[in-house]
Amino acid sequence: MAEAEKRVTWAELFFDLVFVFAITQVSALLHEDHSWAGVGRALIAFVPPYWAWVGMSLHANRQDVDNPLDRIGIFAVGLSALFMGLALPLAYDGRGVLYGASYWAARLVLWALVLRWQDVRLSAFAVGACLTGPMLLAGGFLDGPARTALWGSAALIDLSMPFLLRRRLSRVRFHPGHLPERFGLFLIVALGESIVAIGAPASAAAHLDAAELTAVAAAFTLAAGLWWVYFAFAASAIQHALATSDRQTDTIREVLSYAHLGFLGGVIAVAVGMHDAVAHPAARLGTGVAGLLFGGCALFLAVFGYTRWRMFRLWSTTRLAASAVVLAVLPLAARLPAVGALGLLALLIVALNVLEWERVRRAGSL
Repeated sequence: MAEAEKRVTWAELFFDLVFVFAITQVSALLHEDHSWAGVGRALIAFVPPYWAWVGMSLHANRQDVDNPLDRIGIFAVGLSALFMGLALPLAYDGRGVLYGASYWAARLVLWALVLRWQDVRLSAFAVGACLTGPMLLAGGFLDGPARTALWGSAALIDLSMPFLLRRRLSRVRFHPGHLPERFGLFLIVALGESIVAIGAPASAAAHLDAAELTAVAAAFTLAAGLWWVYFAFAASAIQHALATSDRQTDTIREVLSYAHLGFLGGVIAVAVGMHDAVAHPAARLGTGVAGLLFGGCALFLAVFGYTRWRMFRLWSTTRLAASAVVLAVLPLAARLPAVGALGLLALLIVALNVLEWERVRRAGSL
């Protein structure tokens, strides 16, 4: 008898709402510091809530969570993530302890939920509860580079565990439809942040002139174009790869858990760049904002080269080429008015989508 398709539960969708706030707070952290050091700190601060979300999604995939106890567990992890979001803007200042304690609480709840169906053993859930959670709390009591170093080490340990435990995880089977849907929904959450980034500065302006309205239209076109790049073809390809792979956990680790960190990081960077560009459409974009806007977009496109190779041993030539073009025009974009740079980037993404759509049509898939 065929196994029933697993669907995302309402409790999981409610859980995702917390991460709307968390992504907004990571964006605020990145908005304050566009430097490479600022980008690094924002990434380190984003990994723990992202990894807690991944852990809950994996647990929900393996087990039936549509029951009172698991719903309470989902809400408890959500509350911990909400506290992490509250701490994020000042995580490297006075709220480091709150940030670390909240992450540890989330990992403890996750491990308690998992122990209901899994024996005590070395796993990513156990490492989060017994090692990296305490490391984040300890980091909250440190200052400056020491805090950043300890948190960065904890993030690397968390991210490395699926790779280090890959042989043990190879025996685990997952529902192939549920996880691609979960990660796609998280990307939608990140794209939602880009919509907020477009609308917030424009709605706060005393007067909306032609430049601001044009910037809003260009930014929205760019956001819609990024949606199209992922959801028109890639989302179904990921689901197909997971359903047909004889090494399912490798696909989950490399294409979902790891690659989507790159997708989300790229979208968040683009959203921060959009906010600054829409806020000052006539001003020169500048190197920092251009780096976030064009660099984030290039990262988003380049990750598809990695995912396509890992799934099918094929190169995503159009997207890798588009990523290179976006990086090549970055120095020019930094000297353009923000509205012009937004328009240029939106045009490049639309051109990519048209090219790929035409290639698929000619191949007879449409």
